[in-house]
Amino acid sequence: MRTSTTTTACLLVLLAATGSRPAAAAEQAGAAATGDPVTTGWILERLARPAPMRTNFVELRESRLLKHPLRLSGEYRRPEDDVLVREVRAPYAETTTIRAGAATIARDGKSPRTVPLSRAPELAGLQASFGALLSGDREQLESHYTASSDGTRQDWVLTLVPRQAALAGKVRDITLHGRGAELRCIETRSPGEADPQRTLLASAATAAAEIADASRFVAICHGADAAD
Repeated sequence: MRTSTTTTACLLVLLAATGSRPAAAAEQAGAAATGDPVTTGWILERLARPAPMRTNFVELRESRLLKHPLRLSGEYRRPEDDVLVREVRAPYAETTTIRAGAATIARDGKSPRTVPLSRAPELAGLQASFGALLSGDREQLESHYTASSDGTRQDWVLTLVPRQAALAGKVRDITLHGRGAELRCIETRSPGEADPQRTLLASAATAAAEIADASRFVAICHGADAAD
């Protein structure tokens, strides 16, 4: 169902994005200087953090139904460990709040709509697995996903492939891109879709603030700076 698929993608990015924080200058410099190969464990240690957290985002959605990609911008927040918020500020206003086993979507001029996560078991599994990501629990995360990493501590990639068929039917794979302790981009690929949905976070979102070209957006997601 389209509603379930949309909620899955939103929940996925929301949970992962609220683990993002700007990397400290010293840590970034150290990573750049050594160029040490990255490991999955090292990445998870850097992504783990308690609430409260917040980060800006820019998202580019492409569709065969659109002449041009739809650009969304706003903020992800994790005010408490069990509360997650996605606030779209442009080109429209919409807030998605995940709390107490339900996702509530509020949009200007419309009544809020609540979707219980219990309606789709894959959503509950998604919430549990990304709770493991934010807490740094590698064992729990890998009970839901096959995890692999590549790159260096300055420029790393973490790829997650769902193990359960229910989630794999909604999400083919998830690729996280980062520098040091900063999660900069999330690519979510659905079955049957050629291109992933890309969400830029933190400094990558700032770098893409004035960029509308899809190819530049992809380049920033994959580690380029705005001026490159």
